[in-house]
Order: sequence, then C-alpha cells, then structure tokens
Amino acid sequence: MNKRDIELKTEELVTPIVNENHFELVDVEYVKEGANWYLRVYVDKDNGIDIDDCVLVSRTLEEKLDAEDFIEDAYILEVSSPGLTRPLKKEKDFLRNIGKLVEVKLYKQKDGLKEFTARLNGYENHQLTLALENDRKLQVTEKEIAMIRLAFE
Repeated sequence: MNKRDIELKTEELVTPIVNENHFELVDVEYVKEGANWYLRVYVDKDNGIDIDDCVLVSRTLEEKLDAEDFIEDAYILEVSSPGLTRPLKKEKDFLRNIGKLVEVKLYKQKDGLKEFTARLNGYENHQLTLALENDRKLQVTEKEIAMIRLAFE
C-alpha cells in the first residue's frame, strides 16, 4: 500500500470517530522523518481540541488500525490539534478563513511575488482572491500554491 492509500484508508477509519464526537478531521498524513514513520491525524472543534479529545481519537483509532493491520512499516500514531499556523488544504479550510491573514508560497513567481502575506478575500472554483498591500489584488489557483497557512495577526 502506498503513502496516499494509507492516508485515505486512515481517513476512512477515523471519520466516523470524529463525526461521532462532533470534531472536524483537518488532515491525515503518513510521513517518514529520519528512521521513523509517523501517521499523523489532525483534528479540531469549535472551541479548540484538548488533550482528552486527542487521547479519545487516538485510542479508538488505534483499535481500528490494529484490527485492519494494513500498514506494513512500524509507525508512530500521533493525534493532535492542527495548530494556529496550520496549512490550508481543503475547500472548507479556505471558506472558513476568508477575511484572515495568510502566508503564501507559490511554486513559481506571479506578478513579481513568490512568498508573501496577504488577506484571503475569496475562494471559488479552486481559485483564491488575495488582498495585498496598497489595495492590490492577486488571483491564484490552488495548483499554483506550494504552501498556504494562517499567519499571526
């Protein structure tokens, strides 16, 4: 099973757990760092996730992962909050954060910019409208973005 398949299967297993507890599944990633593989699950809720919420999801998911046993490598399961500067990845992330300040890195320079901070003014059909300084607007597609995350205000 490849990395993406592991992430998708984990997402399938954890979704009922987060829905049942009125949490939001933000992201699932399976990454190798040094000699270790990590299966990371990021969850959130309206007033923020706490350690007890993470433990609940972790224990329940761990049982399901053990029962399914589809990951060949040894790995470390981590369930946590996405943090204040979390990356925006899904349509719901963009829509929920309209009006907020974001840090953006593009794959290629556009209108003289490659890395910048802007206000997310709109999102429609995989295209973002960003407000830069001096009332300048920039339109970028999701495919042009290497990384976008909330910025500190």
